[in-house]
Amino acid sequence: MTHLPSSDVSAAAVAGEVCALQSGHGRYQLRWQHEFTPAYPLAEELYLYLQPDQLAHANVPGQRLLVLLEDLHLGQTVGWWPVLIAPNAEARSPWQAPFGGPQLLRPDVPAGVLDEWLTQVHLGLAARGAQRLVQRLAPFAYEPRTMGPLVAALQRTGHTISLAEIDSYLPLEHAYDARLHPSERRRLHKCLRHGFRVEQEPPLLLPLAYEFLRRCREEKGQTLSLTQEQLMDLFRRFPREYLLFSVRDAAGEWVALTVAVLAGRGVLYNFFPASPLQYNSFSPVVLLNAGLHAFAQASGLRLLDLGTSTLPTGHNESLLRFKRHLGGVFSLKLTLERPL
Repeated sequence: MTHLPSSDVSAAAVAGEVCALQSGHGRYQLRWQHEFTPAYPLAEELYLYLQPDQLAHANVPGQRLLVLLEDLHLGQTVGWWPVLIAPNAEARSPWQAPFGGPQLLRPDVPAGVLDEWLTQVHLGLAARGAQRLVQRLAPFAYEPRTMGPLVAALQRTGHTISLAEIDSYLPLEHAYDARLHPSERRRLHKCLRHGFRVEQEPPLLLPLAYEFLRRCREEKGQTLSLTQEQLMDLFRRFPREYLLFSVRDAAGEWVALTVAVLAGRGVLYNFFPASPLQYNSFSPVVLLNAGLHAFAQASGLRLLDLGTSTLPTGHNESLLRFKRHLGGVFSLKLTLERPL
């Protein structure tokens, strides 16, 4: 192990280096590496987007790093932080995912240790040529015990909030229709009266599903964030985590589709919901979310994430209102930046 004062970290920020943290009185250490395999067991499950298989297959240019916080007393990895230094000298976490940043795997890491870990990482990234760090964190609702202390530490160490998004989620301890606004409950019943039904579709229908999703987004002047090839690759590599759900009408035709992602730690993420404009009077996405809610409850999950409602010009008020009518609870999702 290399014992270094924090002032020497920038000169020693090389892959595989291990540095003791002074704030932990010998209990904690920082580890830099290129490989996505921790030296010590993880204290908690990683979210899907931060897992080694997901990180290793991301096809993006730049220098990939993994920074770990290790608790020597417990023999555990308690902090996990993948970072990409892009060719433009911007360090990003995540590089291809809805969220990233440091995942704190225990809520009892002392504030001083967190501050020193973050500070040393800043120095190490700067030593590798990074000039700016951008991080889009998970919604607060994902990790209520650790997100507050983590964001506080990030702000103490020079990060500023560049974007505050509103994420919406459905808690799963109640029946789905118990939280529905009366207008959405009427639409749900209308769908059921007309013979609409929720299906979990096989991945072999992905090419047709992608074209359906693309057309629905195009109607609304929107685009999909993944190509068909990228989406199919995710289904191939993570067959248990990426799922395709639909609503079919009485004739068996699709009237709504979504990709749902088992994001880890009890979260189901409604990733790509879409429905043609011609079915707006039915609002089959209400029934689609009922199916996801039932699946999540049956799977013993914690929450159904409905995603953010952000436009380039600000919040998408109509989408926020719709999610609120579904019974959605709002949670902050922050993007933070820092010069290095």
